[in-house]
Formats: sequence, C-alpha cells, structure tokens
Amino acid sequence: MALAIALVVIVVASVLFHFLSPWWATPLASNWKQMDDTLTITLVITGIFFVVINFFVGYIVWRYRHRAGARAAYQPENRKLELWLTAGTTLGVIALLAPGLFVYAEYVRPPANAMVLEVVGQQWQWSFRFPGQGGQLGTSDARFVSAANPLGVNPDDPRGQDDIIVAGPEVHLPLNRPVKVLLRSKDVLHDFYVPPFRARMNMVPGMVTSFWFTPTKTGTYEILCAQLCGVGHYNMRGKVVVEDDAAFQAWLARQPTFALTMLKAPAPGAVAGAGGSPADTLAAQGRALAQSKGCIGCHSIDGTAGVGPSWKGLYGRTETFADGSSAKVDDGYLKTEITEPQQRLVKGFGPVMPKIPLSEEEVSALIAYIRANGAQAGGTQAGAPAAAASGAAAR
Repeated sequence: MALAIALVVIVVASVLFHFLSPWWATPLASNWKQMDDTLTITLVITGIFFVVINFFVGYIVWRYRHRAGARAAYQPENRKLELWLTAGTTLGVIALLAPGLFVYAEYVRPPANAMVLEVVGQQWQWSFRFPGQGGQLGTSDARFVSAANPLGVNPDDPRGQDDIIVAGPEVHLPLNRPVKVLLRSKDVLHDFYVPPFRARMNMVPGMVTSFWFTPTKTGTYEILCAQLCGVGHYNMRGKVVVEDDAAFQAWLARQPTFALTMLKAPAPGAVAGAGGSPADTLAAQGRALAQSKGCIGCHSIDGTAGVGPSWKGLYGRTETFADGSSAKVDDGYLKTEITEPQQRLVKGFGPVMPKIPLSEEEVSALIAYIRANGAQAGGTQAGAPAAAASGAAAR
C-alpha cells in the first residue's frame, strides 16, 4: 500500500514540477520553431506514458496486494495484451521519431540564397570565416595550419584570397537572412550551439558538417560547445551579434581578408622593418601563435577568468604556487612554465597544460605578446629579452 501511494505522489509531483518550474527554454530567436514543436511532442508522448504506466503499476500494487488466504493466478501468456502493447509501443516510437526526421531533413537543406559562414572549433576557442566578394570560400586543409594561417586556408587557392577571417570568439550576422553554417574541428569533437537559435551540430575532426538557420531577433547571443571537449570545455564560449544589414556590412568591412592576414604576418625570426619596432614585430607574431596554438582558449588578455591565469597584468607580478611558494613572473619563470608545465602548479589552477613543442623564436614571440598586452606598471621594460612564453600562464 505504501509503495502504491509513493508512486502516485512521485507522478503528481513530477507533473506539477514540469508546469511550475522556473526553468524554461530561452526565447526563440530564429526560424526553427519546429525544434520547439518536436520537443513538445516528445514531452507530451513520454509524459503520457510516464503517467499512465506509473498509475497502472500503482493500481496493480494496490489491487493485488497480499491478503491472507489469497492466491495469485498463474497466466503464462496473454496474446491479446501482447498485441496491444506491441502496437501501442510501435505507434509511440513512430510518433516520437517521424517529426524529428522531417525537421532534420529541412534543417540540413539550406535555401539557395543563404549566406555562408564557416565555424572552426579548437580547444577551447572559436574562429570564423566568410566568403569574400567572389562568393566562394577557398579550400582548406590541416597541412596549411600555421601561426600565420590558423584556419588552414589553402594559400594557392585564388578563391580564398578574399575570404574574411574572424580570429576571435565574436561573430556578427545580419537580421532575417538565412545562414548556411559549415563546421569543422581542428582537434577533437566539438558542438556549435546557440540556444536561442535552437541550432546546433557536432563538429567532427576530418569532416565538414552543416546546417542552416535564419536569425529573427537582434541581440547578442552566447555560443556554447555542447560536447565535452576537454578540461577547458566550460570556457569554450563565444558571441553571435545579430544586427541590421547595414551594421553587419560595416562590421564585415572592418575584418581582414586572408590575403591581408598573410601579408601582415611576420615570418619566424623576422626583424622589424619600416612599419614597426622589433618588439612590435615579435608581439604580432606572438599574437598569431597564441591563436594557432590555442593559448587564447585558456588565457584571456582582458582579465576574464579562464582555465589558466589571464595574461592581463601577468608579467611582473608575483604568483603563488599550490605548495605555498611564490615567484615573480619574469622570463625565467615563463621558460620554466612552458618547458615543464607540470613541475609546479599555480594556486587555484589544475595540471591541465600540455607540453607544447615551440622553437626558441616562437617562445620569444609569445612572451613579447604577453608583455605587450599585460605588463604591470613598473614591470620589465618592453625591450627586455624574451626567453619563454606560451605556457606562461598556460595553466
């Protein structure tokens, strides 16, 4: 009897929690209302089965509870009941799957006039690419990935020279214009997900996946990675800014083309020319390296908390380690951190930084970038020699 009452209470409490819960889906900001509709169908069907089955089990427990002198009837099979259960289960599964199949077929079939956006995932950061005036993206391949070319665009493909490169976590899109999203990963399995768009898709290494959507509301929306992709998974976030077409075109015009990024990228070991000092050249090279090596996925340059310490104000300050010791962040400190990242741990951070293979020139460039963006007042002068970096704070 107590078990029957408990089942009824659980069912009633679950239904009430569903309707009274403060946690609901974010407001829809795209054309994919069908996603919400399929979710509603799933909830209704599974909810009905949940209520009916548990009430039935509660009734059976109460109706056939133990009684003195009563004996249970033995019935090895009931074909009529089995047929009803098989038919009901089949119809329920069809009702659950069929709407989703139709919606998915439409989800991966973009309109002919859809603009193209490529999204590239890497632990733990996002990068983006738009076609240039030619209207076609250039080809890409992992063998072309370098500090100057983090997206691996084919430098010999003329179609890619005017591609728009967005090497950062924020991308802009025009309002009420369909967007075909091409997705690829440089390392592990990721998932591009913007909850208000109801749009998401796995990013599988070695292949390109795609879907499409139309933004229907202006605003700034958060990009999440919806696949566990490593210790920095929770920090793999970005932003989609939806705005009117004029504002989008103005933003797009400010972004560099692939040809321009390659032209400006300094070669390893390059010295400054007329356009800047040696320190500026090193810092520019370090910035490109930080993007291509994935450093910015763990270390911010604006003070934002991440998997590792922020690079803002890092150089010159004193860091405390997990064992209670401390050291000033200088060239020697950084060199130790990058060459032996597991030797000592900065307090408050885990042993998650891998040992990254870098040349002496690359290490020098990274430390120049860290110093240029985050040296504390009164710290080392900009001209000081740079002996190590990337792992600086790569904890």
